[in-house]
Amino acid sequence: MNKPMRFAIIGCGAVTEVKSGPAYQQAEGIALIGVTRRDLEKAHDYAKRHNVAKVFASPSELINDNSVDAVYIATPPDSHKAFALDVAAAGKPCCIEKPLAPSYQDSLDIVTAFKEAKQPLFVAYYRRSLPRFNHVKQLLEQGAIGKPRHVSWHLSKAPNALDLSGEYNWRTDQNVARGGYFDDLASHGLDLLAYLLGDFNKVHGLCANQQGLYSAFDAITAHWQHQSGVTGTGSWNFASSNRFDDVMIFGSEGELSFSVFDEKPILLNNAQGKQEFVIDNPAHIQQYHVENMANYFHAQQPHPSSGESALHTSWVMEKILSG
Repeated sequence: MNKPMRFAIIGCGAVTEVKSGPAYQQAEGIALIGVTRRDLEKAHDYAKRHNVAKVFASPSELINDNSVDAVYIATPPDSHKAFALDVAAAGKPCCIEKPLAPSYQDSLDIVTAFKEAKQPLFVAYYRRSLPRFNHVKQLLEQGAIGKPRHVSWHLSKAPNALDLSGEYNWRTDQNVARGGYFDDLASHGLDLLAYLLGDFNKVHGLCANQQGLYSAFDAITAHWQHQSGVTGTGSWNFASSNRFDDVMIFGSEGELSFSVFDEKPILLNNAQGKQEFVIDNPAHIQQYHVENMANYFHAQQPHPSSGESALHTSWVMEKILSG
């Protein structure tokens, strides 16, 4: 830990304000030394407010600067591939915001580039590092509900003011995110389910645009099977009246329920009765994800969210969106 890995951010936007940026500054063995974004005035403002030493004039300058050991790409998904290939060509480690890319092919191209460059690739599916979900994983591995048989996840929310306004939002532009909020939100939960229950084996989906408010899909359903034999169903609707976020894992000897995004208690129901587990998330949600990168660099400990695991999630998402 004597020499921290010096990271710089491409795209120091909203996600880096609280969720990730401070984690890169606070994690032992990691240092945030620079940033850039399309609007350099906003990049300078970010650097001043967060006490970051350097603002780079362009992503290319940042990637190729000798003071930068590793790069965090926090831009919209349609730009991930171009920046990632440049980072791989520079021979540097990289962390990319989720989803890895808008398509499976683009995701595969990114993962292949880092394999060929022999550089580590991480993806910000940080739920794999959060204590609350590792507690769920521990309960499953301990047999708290026997053998898992089926998982269901329902996520829904009402359209927000931006959706209703008709103003541009890259999150609902089909050219950037074909599945709209599904790409942005469901990717987290699908990746988490692969972490908890093993890789997916068979996946089918049905997609629609029920509101006509934007070009991307706003209603998606799916059913699947994990390689372990566990079956699953999912429903993601962004045209509903109310917000719901509920996961239920049914086992041979009980049930587990929790939320992917809300910090509701984890509920366990088995022959011993009902139990609640309250495990708060850190103030900076990517804290443990970034600390696990530090552990990878300095202690050779494997990271739970790699390019390979994110590539599998991209495959699952593409299968769902392809119907």
